[in-house]
Amino acid sequence: MTDCIDHLLHMELMLAPEHPVALPTRLSYRRRDPFAVHVTFHTETHGPVVWVFARDLLAHGMHEPSGEGDVRVRPSGRGADAMLHLSLSSPHGHARLRTSLPALADWLRLTYLLVPAGREGDELDLDTELSRLLYGAA
Repeated sequence: MTDCIDHLLHMELMLAPEHPVALPTRLSYRRRDPFAVHVTFHTETHGPVVWVFARDLLAHGMHEPSGEGDVRVRPSGRGADAMLHLSLSSPHGHARLRTSLPALADWLRLTYLLVPAGREGDELDLDTELSRLLYGAA
């Protein structure tokens, strides 16, 4: 049984509206971390940069502006040309990115086949996680 769904995605870093820069990106979804999406941006100067945020945030952001604080997502356009815009903020700076909404939607559908919405808690071993947090067990 598959435990992880990885996908390479073409994203663009929006340095200026007329000058997007290609940014290779890996999306990862893991059964053992069912509420989260892991996004790894592969940069030439800083190496891989990983962001982790809620799968639900990404799913909601495909239909309407979503998110508060460090991660914000919003759709634009329709059909095959629709785009998903991602805004990330940290103490080190701010980044605006965009990608094909249909391509992202295809990957996101696969994550819901792996762990359906509302069933994320079924994938967690709460006793093991609680022991790890309380006693440092691996």
